[in-house]
Amino acid sequence: MGRKLDLTGLTDVEAEHVMQVVQRDMELRKTEETRLNEMKKALVEEGSRSVLLSRQHRFNERCCIRCCSPFTFLLNPKRSCLDCCYNVCKGCCTYSKKDKGWLCSACQKTRSVLPRYPELL
Repeated sequence: MGRKLDLTGLTDVEAEHVMQVVQRDMELRKTEETRLNEMKKALVEEGSRSVLLSRQHRFNERCCIRCCSPFTFLLNPKRSCLDCCYNVCKGCCTYSKKDKGWLCSACQKTRSVLPRYPELL
């Protein structure tokens, strides 16, 4: 950003088209920035909620830290997240073949955003 475009060698129609493309790019960048800021806010809120719930006496031993559903031996067993180490239910996690373990939904989102936008976290 900050560079000026030299449109003197273009026709008026071409210059107008270039300006429309540049304006569209600026709009898309702004939309993406807004989306990423909302995602960051949601992840921070999720982390804060998880910390509060984990401070309750043995809450995470009995219930999922993400959705608060109770664990049951056969129907809804607890799984430990590789990144945050909280216990989560089967609906709030996915198996990572690469790491050979479970990732909760919040940690999975963080992993997907962090490589592309390290300045967010």
